[in-house]
Amino acid sequence: MPSAVADKVVSIVAAIKRVAPEQVTPETSLEQLGIDSLDKINLLFELESAFNIDIPDEIASSIKTVGDIIGKLEAIGVQVQPGTAGA
Repeated sequence: MPSAVADKVVSIVAAIKRVAPEQVTPETSLEQLGIDSLDKINLLFELESAFNIDIPDEIASSIKTVGDIIGKLEAIGVQVQPGTAGA
């Protein structure tokens, strides 16, 4: 069962790349989505804003898939505020 964090990450990635959320899975690589370095910076900014966190450079540089994003955010204990999942 997908977590609220996973749902939120998928929603953000889909919005940035303007694709249907169904096209974004944890196994999807950023490269498959056509996310270049500028898109990745934009994505990280959106994630930081959505979860009210700072993503350190060493974590940001290790992200290769949507699942990497979800796993790293869950590992640091981010929470989705009620009423904001998927928004």
